[in-house]
Amino acid sequence: MKVPFLDLKTQYLSIKNEIDYAIQDVINNTAFILGKSVTNFEENFAKAHQVSHCIATSSGTDANHLALWVLGVGQGDEVIMPANTFIATAWGATLCGATPVFVDCHPKSYNLDPEKVEAAITSRTKAIVAVHLYGQPANMEALKVIADKHKIFLVEDAAQAHFAEFKGIRIGGLSKISSFSFYPGKNLGAFGEGGAVLTDDNELAAKLRMMREHGQSEKYHHEMYGHNYRMEGIQGAVLNVKLKHLDKWTEGRRLVAKMYCDLLRDVPQIQLPVEMPDVKHVYHLFVIQTESNKQRDSLQKFLTEKEIATGLHYPIPLHQQKCFEHLGYKTGDFPVTEILASTGISLPMFPELTAAQIEYVADCIKEFYASTFSVSEVKDKSFSV
Repeated sequence: MKVPFLDLKTQYLSIKNEIDYAIQDVINNTAFILGKSVTNFEENFAKAHQVSHCIATSSGTDANHLALWVLGVGQGDEVIMPANTFIATAWGATLCGATPVFVDCHPKSYNLDPEKVEAAITSRTKAIVAVHLYGQPANMEALKVIADKHKIFLVEDAAQAHFAEFKGIRIGGLSKISSFSFYPGKNLGAFGEGGAVLTDDNELAAKLRMMREHGQSEKYHHEMYGHNYRMEGIQGAVLNVKLKHLDKWTEGRRLVAKMYCDLLRDVPQIQLPVEMPDVKHVYHLFVIQTESNKQRDSLQKFLTEKEIATGLHYPIPLHQQKCFEHLGYKTGDFPVTEILASTGISLPMFPELTAAQIEYVADCIKEFYASTFSVSEVKDKSFSV
């Protein structure tokens, strides 16, 4: 049996008529940049998060940049963020001319560890970026206490956590400003690049709309520095169709995660994801941990031979990337992040996975351990929904 890591074609076929009609409408009206389809999506996405403003952008990376840029983050400032994240989080700070300051992740949530944040704050710290990694919300309550205490901004990078919740409230509206990605493989994915910034602040929203369109308030009237960060009309149309199905797809992902956990709970050599208290995890990724790097690589090879696609998220932490070597970090600075980078493996995860596919993946993992490795105890294998 073949099990892809992601199957966007199956998703498309399930909503083909809606998608085709929406795209054709954009073509018929030749509204290729921004336009009605993007405006409609912005209104609906903001409403879904009970936030006043959604500013759609050309990518999630652009949204990361705009979220910090509009807050005045710039040269000489520092921005605290997890070492365990995709590099686009860091580009938000570096594109502003600021310095990213990395902090280790929590051993269970894999998100920014609030207990380690305060020690990283200096007189130059301008913001904390909380990444809701793999679809699990960061501890926004604890991070907000720290941000308020030090009078710095708290920003959400929600690229992987569409419709996730913290204490019953959807992420994206838990801070002054948040950024989203709609890269095709995301829980809510475009048919190309796309992103968005959410805020309740009217002044910030007005600035963001100018900044994404060359800093202009009206054509050829440029009031501030800006960039070309506009969303394409077709992406807005596609996202507006998909948004209607996101609740159903989210519950599908959670069901897949529960099936994985039920089937793999008795495999002691792996650490299953832990859904933290007071959150709703939306499982953009389903990441398990093995006992060692060698074991992880062997398992991935075995699953590949069984025609099961897997991923590594992320094998090189940000503090070990060559582009950041000038910051002076070294191996051992963030041990939890480094362990996850060397032992984590992402299993196939999308709402259209069948029970037979999930069972096949689990059976192959059990077969691998039964034939290759001896049993050893691994803690924290809990899962709750």
